[in-house]
This record gives sequence, structure tokens and C-alpha cells, in this order.
Amino acid sequence: MTIGWYGKERVDYMTYDTKGIWRCYEIKISKSDFHSKNHNTFIGNYNYYVLTDELYEQVKDEIPKGIGAYIGSNLVKRAKKQELKVNKQILTDSMIRSLSRYLQKQMDSNNDYLIDRYKRELNRSKKDLSNYRDKYYQLGNWIREKHGREILKQILKGE
Repeated sequence: MTIGWYGKERVDYMTYDTKGIWRCYEIKISKSDFHSKNHNTFIGNYNYYVLTDELYEQVKDEIPKGIGAYIGSNLVKRAKKQELKVNKQILTDSMIRSLSRYLQKQMDSNNDYLIDRYKRELNRSKKDLSNYRDKYYQLGNWIREKHGREILKQILKGE
């Protein structure tokens, strides 16, 4: 994933969770890859190497403090939480662009199964949005009836 518009920073894999935590993963397949001049993009709240068993044994003492490590899907070294090194909005925009490119590749593949699945998910999301919107208006009407317009204005302002 490329970070930022026309960015020179790239991360092999990145996740974002519902608590607002960004995790970056650098995948290394050999000792020369681990020592490569290619930059390790450790800009997330938590940052990890993903390594083979053999490679981990060779480089475990070289993994910087605060950087975690996985062998396959097994966590072998915990990462320490840090402040983001890039603005949160830049990461969000970068992830959206990356996901959009991935989705476009899938759509261009003409894989009928995937296209139908995406269409079903999109329709389900539209239905969920409509349901949430209806509940929002119902709640607003109930608050207005019970407590008047002024309390509703205060709630919407976050007071």
C-alpha cells in the first residue's frame, strides 16, 4: 500500500480497527530481504515483521525495540504502541485508494461469483443505511415529542 498521494513510502500490509488503531506489517522472506535498503514503513500504532521460523531465528536479535514479530499467524514478539508517524487522514485516504484499486481489479476480472457477492454486499449496506436513517429520524421525533425542540438541538450540538 502506498502512503500518501504519489508517496514513496510503502507498507506491505496494513490494518485499521474499530478502536482507531493502525497496524503495519512488513513481510520478509530472507535475511537479505530483512537487511535490504528497501525502507521498512513502520508508521502505525503497532508495527510488525512477518517472518518464517528460520528467518526469525536468524534475525530476532536485530528486530528493533518496540517492533513486534509474527511467524506466520503466530505472534512471537509483541509490538509496543506508538504515536502515528503520519497523519491519520493520510492513512485513511491511502487505505481507501488501495481498497478501491483492489476492488476494481476484482471487478475487471469478470469473475461472476465475486461481482455478485460485491453487489449483494452493496445492496445489504444500502438497506442497513436506510434502516439506520429511519431509526435516527424516529429517535429524533421521539425526543422532540418528549422533551421539545430545544433538548434535541442541544443533543445534536453535543452539549
